[in-house]
Amino acid sequence: MGRIFGTDGARGVANTEISCTLAMDIGRAVGMVISEKTDRRPRILIGRDTRISGDMLQSAVAAGLCSVGSDVVLLGVVPTPAVAYLVTAMGADAGIMLSASHNPYEFNGIKVFGPQGFKLTDEQEFEIEEIVLDKTIPFSVQWGARVGRVYEEANAVERYITHLLSTIDAPLGGICVALDCSNGSASATAKALFERAGAFVTVFHAGPDGININGRCGSTHIETLSQLVKSGKFDCGFAFDGDADRCLGVTAEGELVDGDRIIAVLAKDLRARGRLPGDTAVVTVMSNLGFHKFCEQEGIGAAVTKVGDRYVLENMLENGYMIGGEQSGHVILREFMTTGDGQLTALQLLAVMKRTGKSLRELAEVMRVYPQVMVNIRADPDMKSRLELDEGVRQAVEKVRAALGGQGRVLVRVSGTEPLIRVMIEGVDEAYIRAAAEEIAQTIKERLGNNESDQGL
Repeated sequence: MGRIFGTDGARGVANTEISCTLAMDIGRAVGMVISEKTDRRPRILIGRDTRISGDMLQSAVAAGLCSVGSDVVLLGVVPTPAVAYLVTAMGADAGIMLSASHNPYEFNGIKVFGPQGFKLTDEQEFEIEEIVLDKTIPFSVQWGARVGRVYEEANAVERYITHLLSTIDAPLGGICVALDCSNGSASATAKALFERAGAFVTVFHAGPDGININGRCGSTHIETLSQLVKSGKFDCGFAFDGDADRCLGVTAEGELVDGDRIIAVLAKDLRARGRLPGDTAVVTVMSNLGFHKFCEQEGIGAAVTKVGDRYVLENMLENGYMIGGEQSGHVILREFMTTGDGQLTALQLLAVMKRTGKSLRELAEVMRVYPQVMVNIRADPDMKSRLELDEGVRQAVEKVRAALGGQGRVLVRVSGTEPLIRVMIEGVDEAYIRAAAEEIAQTIKERLGNNESDQGL
């Protein structure tokens, strides 16, 4: 087995790649690592999304934790950021979220947060992996009165909602919003949260059955919400992913407002109110060229990291920045949360609409979106490992970069959360960049040995 943790925790098909045995062993390893840093019995929170495998993996992780002497507090179905927030609010030693985010229902994953509500560092994850993978390191199994116990926190959702409501200064009365909960974690929180914030709310895809999470709904199928908003009398709409740590917006006209434009709107608002330290926002290499043009025009700095909200957060913490995120809709507002939070992001956008009296479309026009094409190629670990070493792929990429000159970008990378190699090109001529992306993808398939691809814009 290779590394357990990718860019966003451990993830794979439940009961095969993420087996009960692996989940239990990760629980044991987390308990051991956490116990080294406290002089009391560790107390570790577990939250989950709505996947059918959630009960199974929750039991396995809890058993592993209890077996090494950690107490467990079950939060039930909650968004990922709720776990991050409640770790600190409840004074726990760690938090674990069981979710595969935007992936289909058959997947699941394990994300771990430390006592300050931040995802674990690479070094901490390596320590856990070493315990799980190196069979010469024995698990510190306890017995008798030293075995951990399992408790339930009945007020987890209420505590989280109360915190989010405290982040806005005034009610959102008069705004009519559509919310796509992706049949995921937001199903447990969104309606109550936005209604209590004062908005007129209609929720869609908020009836989870264990297998319909992310099923042609949510932030990965934004076209669904776009049609719903256009067909109704809504001021705007927001779509969350399975664990509600990301969101995408839709204007009243059905136009997408992605993570880049969301960050642009919020960064401009924060700067206007004197709440943007360093006059800088943090984004990843995937962010649209239009975001950088926006920053140049507004005098806002754009710090760039590799893909992954954990790397965005590391840059924010290192430099004292307060906003950052990804084009996919992960937005970190560090004044209020230690990780990306889709519902918090939506609340803050609605608050800007309320303060300014502008529509979401008017606000989003601050940034022009340059054409951007993405082609995904199915890739196993061997293909991923050979990508950067292949001379033919390198030459194909350099050919397109030379043709674009300074009017676009090419990015080829392996996904840290899915079995994919991604080819992203942006530029002025959409027809050309689409053809160029297909050409590079075909080269990758021919050189690395896979004829499958999954296109997406």
